[in-house]
Amino acid sequence: MKAVIQRVSRASVTIDAKVKSSIKRGYLILLGIADDDNKEDLEWLVKKIIALRIFDDENGVMNLPIEDVDGEIMVISQFTLLASYKKGNRPSWIHAAKHEISIPLYEEFCHKMSLMLGKEVKTGEFGADMKVELINDGPVTICMDTKHKE
Repeated sequence: MKAVIQRVSRASVTIDAKVKSSIKRGYLILLGIADDDNKEDLEWLVKKIIALRIFDDENGVMNLPIEDVDGEIMVISQFTLLASYKKGNRPSWIHAAKHEISIPLYEEFCHKMSLMLGKEVKTGEFGADMKVELINDGPVTICMDTKHKE
């Protein structure tokens, strides 16, 4: 699994000219699921993201996790994070998981994230043409890959 975690002041996702979800302060997470990802990858990634300390404390130092600032989370499925660009100029998504693997893992990721956060995680719509807007706070952007856990 690959995730791009962006600390945001606000974010929203629009589908067919209608806002489906929006959040205020928190994380916008773009999540890509590979064909060989599994529940172990999911568990590791959820725990790692929830434990991230990238919100400012009273001294302006990135030292607080999302739950300490009552933050919100939005997760957007993003198969293009699995782009292979080694050969030619047109990306290939050969390593992106098929729907029968990616949809259940995406849904479980969102569910576990909600449980650990203690509130509903907002989402886009799997496979839809989405317009995502955000104000990246900092900017702070962290990339995680379950294939590189060290």
